[in-house]
Amino acid sequence: MSKIQPFHIAFPVDDLKAAKNFYTKILDCSLGRYSDTWIDFNLFGHQIVAHLSPDEVKTAQKSEVDGKMVPVSHFGVILKWSQWHEFAKMLQKKNIKFIIEPYIRFKGGSGEQATMFFLDPSGNALEFKSFKDQSYLFKK
Repeated sequence: MSKIQPFHIAFPVDDLKAAKNFYTKILDCSLGRYSDTWIDFNLFGHQIVAHLSPDEVKTAQKSEVDGKMVPVSHFGVILKWSQWHEFAKMLQKKNIKFIIEPYIRFKGGSGEQATMFFLDPSGNALEFKSFKDQSYLFKK
């Protein structure tokens, strides 16, 4: 398997200052380029871009997965198992308000994974997950 390239995602926010504070102080992202209307962040080596666009900010619809209501529109990173646990502890120490607390989903099944969901200040849903066995990523 070749090394995976970083992904890029752009998303709307209604307050750039709040987004900058959340992504740098809570998630420990470093800053990239920025302007008065957008900010690049380094999220675990991936480029995410918050664009000031208050009219596009909305609450995501939810869908049931493993007995939990998951925001349909969300993004995040798949971390290494130990990294995910360290990140979850860091977020808990920072009193992040989870919409789905860190837990093990599909326990004992081929899709077993650690997952957690929370919102940024504009209501964008983020999911961070991990697989003990990376081959489970696309296993049916």
